[in-house]
Amino acid sequence: MNATVRRGLVIGGGFSGMAAAIQLKRAGAEVDLVEIDSGWRSYGAGISLNGGTFRAFRTLGILDAFRAEGAMSDGVEIRGPQDQILASLPTPSVVEGIPGNGGTMRPLLARLLAEKVRGEGVTVRLGASFAGIEDGADACHVRFTDGTTADYDLVVGADGLYSAVRRTLWPEAPKPRYVGQAVWRAVIPRPANLPTTAMWMGPKLKAGINHVSATQSYLFLTEDRPSNDHVPAETQLATLKALLARFPSPTLQAVAEDLGGHSQVVYRPLEQLLLPAPWHKGRVVLIGDAVHATTPHMAAGAMIGLEDAIVLAEELARADNLPTALAAFQQRRWERCRMVVENSGRLAEIEQGHGTQEEHSRLMRMTLGALAQPI
Repeated sequence: MNATVRRGLVIGGGFSGMAAAIQLKRAGAEVDLVEIDSGWRSYGAGISLNGGTFRAFRTLGILDAFRAEGAMSDGVEIRGPQDQILASLPTPSVVEGIPGNGGTMRPLLARLLAEKVRGEGVTVRLGASFAGIEDGADACHVRFTDGTTADYDLVVGADGLYSAVRRTLWPEAPKPRYVGQAVWRAVIPRPANLPTTAMWMGPKLKAGINHVSATQSYLFLTEDRPSNDHVPAETQLATLKALLARFPSPTLQAVAEDLGGHSQVVYRPLEQLLLPAPWHKGRVVLIGDAVHATTPHMAAGAMIGLEDAIVLAEELARADNLPTALAAFQQRRWERCRMVVENSGRLAEIEQGHGTQEEHSRLMRMTLGALAQPI
């Protein structure tokens, strides 16, 4: 780590924030991580991953631990009404000997990263966040919600889609945009007849199953919803069952039949955000969903957040001053993250009837290929 960053603060203990803390600490900085959730919980069910994510796992030192508990496979199968394979999309392998597709439960990935954060010696403060940031020529002076203060050479805002850091220092930033779809997720027993990720395309609906362990998979279903209406928690299981009933697939019919209170059904409207450059002001930089929140259509949101952390640490180590490092970070990240956000948004538009299935498949293939390239 360059001597200009001796002490760093990471605000937000999600995937990208934990990765940033790990990489900054390894590079020689003293690192504090603050997370407002006192339980440091990871919300949601499963998460789809691709080859680029496994490359990031290798850099962060969690790939072997993930392989022991998560799931990996190759390709994405597009299935027909009777589960017949209509098309197969390749998922390029990025790490030698490692497949290009996979999944895990979000709490497992959070645990693996948290263990690494603790193991690297990062100072973790839970149930706290920042109350104010004063960026100066020599340091950022940060006031915390517990009444304490500290000075840092670098502050990393990794506090998610509704980032308080972004709201405070980028008041002109665009607001998250609802894309006209919502996603349903549930945890299910792993279907024996699906060797890899499978998707079924229906009118106004898309369903998919991705494996997350040797015994479990997670179901995802995107639904066109013109407005972002509230769905009461007590109706969500019945609503998801009714949506699955619109697919003739025997596999999806069986999944619907078995859904119950044990299935961890999660409903979330889909929003996206791309903050115009620059993503840094003075000694503060934003990463992850705070600057490039994407819909899950390319299964790349977590990946590009982890990559942000890795690239940031690399550029801080390479440059002889902070402004140069942050400018280089921005240059390396902008186009790749823009592609993920905008292409994922375009897939959402196509699924709502504003494009063809051929364009959908072509865009997925092109984006997966691009994401396999070096970062």
